[in-house]
Amino acid sequence: MIAVSPRQLEVFCAIAAAGSVRAAADQLGLTQPAASMALAELERLLGAPLFDRHQRRLRLNEHGRGVLPRAREIVERLRELGADLQPRGTLTIGASNTIGNYLVGDLLGGFVAGHPDVKLSLRVANSAEIVQGVLDFELDVGCIEAPAAHADLELLPWRRDELKVCVRADHPLAARKRLRADDLRGQRWILRESGSGTRSIFEDASRDVLGPLEVALELGQSEAIKQAVIAGLGIACLPRAAIADALASGQLVALPTPFLALERTLSLVLHRARWRGATLQAFLRRVRA
Repeated sequence: MIAVSPRQLEVFCAIAAAGSVRAAADQLGLTQPAASMALAELERLLGAPLFDRHQRRLRLNEHGRGVLPRAREIVERLRELGADLQPRGTLTIGASNTIGNYLVGDLLGGFVAGHPDVKLSLRVANSAEIVQGVLDFELDVGCIEAPAAHADLELLPWRRDELKVCVRADHPLAARKRLRADDLRGQRWILRESGSGTRSIFEDASRDVLGPLEVALELGQSEAIKQAVIAGLGIACLPRAAIADALASGQLVALPTPFLALERTLSLVLHRARWRGATLQAFLRRVRA
């Protein structure tokens, strides 16, 4: 039997989440040498390193990714053993750009109000990066815009969403009540970067209908694309939530595009091996309710 201590596992989990020994030590109230010693002893007991070292950053290696879910489960079970099973501690949540920038209140607001003792850490990135963060156990749960097909992931539907093709108010297409697919061919498109859920959904919907697109710009944020369309640099397909204010003010017009299937499902994404303790379960119940 390997004599691994709960403190060693706690240090390992904290370093995996924080990415450095110093940050983990601060989080746990330890000195940096004490945290380094705990990790070194754990790696000695397990017979292999758990992280790849690059400058001052630590990144889980393949062995570490295999150990982490079991270590987290042990640590969380021990915490709950002496507690009242009320949600406590920290949840690290990932949200795709649309959700993190425009729907963060809907995603987190109810849980924050109901569980003031839980600290939430939010990372906003594109859907592909959020999925990778969940796979690498850097995130406890993600919320994404695009489908994610991976055997290690579980997707839970959260809510429906809609994308809209939009143009500046004085664009020649803005006054048209009916459009055909041909009307959108040859337009200068402003798109999100590769890996974006918004771009993935639009490309899937438009590929057979519009054919190859003339991409004028690629930008990493929906807000930047919205401003580029307002400036007359091209047309775009954006989430309704991202352009609601510009539609209301008359700066943008949403085009009728019944020939494009632009509805989508926003989903929570979890690693199947992630232990779902009281805090994570409470978050999932609240968000899905």
